[in-house]
Parts: sequence; structure tokens; C-alpha cells
Amino acid sequence: MAGDPGVVEIPRRACNPGGYTKPQPSVPDSRLTRKDFLLLLLFTAGAILVHGYHPFVEDAEIYVPGIKHVLNPALYPFNAAFFTSHAHLTLFPNLIAGFIRLTHVSVEWGLFLWHFFSIFLLLLACRRLGRMCFRDSKAVWGSVALVAALLTLPVAGTALYVMDQYLNTRSLSTPAVLFIIINALQRKFLRAAGWAVFTAVIHPLMVGFGLAFVALLLLVKRGKDETQCAGAILLLPFGLFPPVTGAYREVMESHSYFFLLRWEWYEWLGIFGPLALLWWFHRIARRQQLPVLDLLCRTVVAFGLVFFAIALVITVPRSLANFAELQPMRSLHLVYVLFLVSAGGLLAQFVLQGHWWRWLLLFVPLCFGMWFTQRALFPATSHIEWPGAASSNEWVQAFVWVRDYTPVDAYFALDPDHMESPGEDQHGFRAIAERSMLADRIKDSGAVTMFPALAETWSSQVRAQSGWKSFQAADFRRLKEEFGVNWVVLERPGVSGLSCPYQNKAVLVCRLE
Repeated sequence: MAGDPGVVEIPRRACNPGGYTKPQPSVPDSRLTRKDFLLLLLFTAGAILVHGYHPFVEDAEIYVPGIKHVLNPALYPFNAAFFTSHAHLTLFPNLIAGFIRLTHVSVEWGLFLWHFFSIFLLLLACRRLGRMCFRDSKAVWGSVALVAALLTLPVAGTALYVMDQYLNTRSLSTPAVLFIIINALQRKFLRAAGWAVFTAVIHPLMVGFGLAFVALLLLVKRGKDETQCAGAILLLPFGLFPPVTGAYREVMESHSYFFLLRWEWYEWLGIFGPLALLWWFHRIARRQQLPVLDLLCRTVVAFGLVFFAIALVITVPRSLANFAELQPMRSLHLVYVLFLVSAGGLLAQFVLQGHWWRWLLLFVPLCFGMWFTQRALFPATSHIEWPGAASSNEWVQAFVWVRDYTPVDAYFALDPDHMESPGEDQHGFRAIAERSMLADRIKDSGAVTMFPALAETWSSQVRAQSGWKSFQAADFRRLKEEFGVNWVVLERPGVSGLSCPYQNKAVLVCRLE
């Protein structure tokens, strides 16, 4: 239909013998009406209600201390390298800290507002991309709805979600990469470069995936063989990676997602299942004369296969283990986002259509299933941890007491596996308590995989805490003599011979005299 956004007219005489011309991206009307804006706000709020909000869990233990350290450099006088190594590579903590200073909101409210904004920005990018791929407005909102409903969908074996339940660098880099692709499709390369610069200063690894995708997009659009780009993408700066030490190899081996041959069968299905469906989507798009969707799907398939080949080269031979930190399989994160945009639009256009009961039949069980899964992941914590609200989680209560009643230079030791303890629900001690602690085995090991120089420090501290669950008072005093720690957080029933000024039903906070 001439004049509709996202439509490319295909003259019959220009068609090839197969009845289809080379796809030429259209330039849709990208104006955001008041109705569209309100709908995006509604989808954003709904996504948070379904998937929950937990500002200090999992990787927030890496990112939130970086923000708090910018706001108050006196915090974390010991072991700060386990989060500042990440912070030094990105302006993310400075951006969030600057917003908090400028607006005078609390850290908790600053994190929540940026989390809300990042989801809104992602859904806005999905709407823009959907308008380019589909003629039907219902298909556009189908793309947005499916992404919002599956926001915390795990990405195969990468230890990533489409978007996390908390604010981190991926929260901003994901929509930014989509805007790079959108502007490249529209041949607005200056804008694409601007988004690329923004992504680079927020998440340097993600911008590499985004630029590689655009390079592939341009090659596929011109009818090149997709495999021709593999050699160019493989020209990585291998010389910048240090040799593997014993301590570094120990850390890498503890993270199976780095190594393809250690993925489970269903994780391998998570690699090729979406790619097979995307190839099917490309054939549908070609039959339905949706040239942008056709181009996008073919590019995503090529992108996924190229980075799978790179992952095989890097992660299978033990001699190349020092390159594993490139994490080429994290390219699947972009594959999944684009897959959901494509699948949501096609479902809405050809299945759901204008029948409201079909939309409810799909999305009500889907959203309930995602909500139920998130509740099971954090069973001892409120589904939405509202800023300023008292936590019902007893570990969090203890960490808040530590923040409020211990000296800023206090140095803590906790079970190195405490984030996996029953009832702890993956909450980060540094992020909540704002105090230094000895290296743990869960999140600090992740920092070591990216920064090998931390490996020896991490190994010595974790080994010193080996056998933690059977520690007695003398073992904690040994930690004090060796590392200078002067406080410990223990699970019930605790250890005799220690002074513990705080305790609840789950944990005790004890001073080492």
C-alpha cells in the first residue's frame, strides 16, 4: 500500500525470476504520538510488575558499588578492584552518580528511575524496529508486547537475560545497539555513529557486537555471501590478552558458560533453535514482501553463525583460553532480542490479528509463567523491592544494619558462597552494606574472568576461606591476622566466642576483637 510506513513498493517489471526484488529498507514515520507514548509507559510498568525489580542482586554487586564509590570515595578502602576494574572501563557509574547528584534523589530512587527508563528505551527501540519491519500497526505492538512479556528470558547458556531485574550497563547498551541498527537501516550513519559512541562508553563489549552486526547487515543487503565477513570479524586484537596463569585458569574453569563444549544439550538448542526460526521468518517475509524483516532475519542468522564459529575457535582449544573473556557467545543476546521483535510482529500480524481474546490467550499465561519463575528465583524477597521500603529478606536486613552501624573502613568476611545460601537470594553485600569484604567465589570470580590481574588476589583470599562452614573463632582470627578483616557475617547458629551486636533469625553480624 503506497504511503504506508515501512512499505517498499516492488514494481513487477523489476522483479527477478523468483518474483522478488532485492530488499530495500524503507524509512518509516517514526513520530511518537501521545497515545504511543502512553502505551509504552504502560508496557514498561507492566514489564516491571511481571518480572519484578531487585536493585542489588547478581551483577548489581559489581555495578552498584561503582556508583556509590563515585558518590563517596571513602567507601570500600579494601578490595575495591573487584568492582572498580569494571567501572574504569565505562562511564556508567559516573552517569548514574551524576544524575543522583543533580536531582538530589536517593541512590535507591536513582537506580529505579534509570531502570524504568532503560526498559522504556528498549521498548521504544522495538517499536521503531517493528515499524520498519511490518506494515500492520498490530504487528508493531506485537513486537513490543512479546519483548515486554519475555524480558527476563534466559539467553541460552550465556548466563544473561534479555534484560535483568536491576540496572546495569546492559540495560542501556541493549537499546543503544538497537538504535545503531535502526539508524543503519535508515542510512542515517551519523546518528548510528552517535549511538555507537554512547554504547562504547557504557559497555565496550556490546558495541563490538553492534558494529559487527551492522557490517554484516550492509554485506547481506548488497547480496554478498554472508560467510565473507567471517574473516574480517575474526581479526581481533589477540595480542592484547595476557597469558593464562594457574589462578586465572581455575577461575575460568568455574564458569562453564565460557566454554561451548560444557553447555548442556538444551543450551545448544538455544543457539540453533532461534536461528532456524529466523530463517523461516525470512522466508515468510519474502513471500509477504516485508523486505526489512527479510534483510534483518538473514543478517541475524549470519551473525549468529559467524560468532558461533568464533566461539568454537576460541573456547575449544585449551591453548586459546586467554581469549575466552571476549565471550563471543554473548552475541546471542542481540540474536534473542531481534528474534523476539520478529516473532512478536509475525504472531500479531498472522495469528493474533485484531482478536483481543487471542492476545489474552497468549500473553496472560506467558506473563504469569514469567512472574512465577521470577518469584521462584527470589523466594525470600518481595517481588518488587521498592526504593526506600524496608526489606523482608533477613540477609538484606543484616546488610542494612552493617551500613548504618559499622565504621566506613570496616572490613568484612562472609562465606565465599553466601550469595547462594538459602534465603540470601543473590543479594550483594557490597552493594547494600557499602563495606569492604574479602573476595567471594560467586561475583568476584566473574570480575577475575574479565581482569586476569586480579586472579592471584582472588585465589589467595578464597583459599583462605576454604572450609568456611566449619570455621571456629580461631579461624576468623586467622583471617584478621592475615588480611585485616575485623567483622564477619555468619549464618545461624553462629560460632561461640565472638561478640555479635546484631542478629536475626537467619544471620549474625560479629566483631573480631
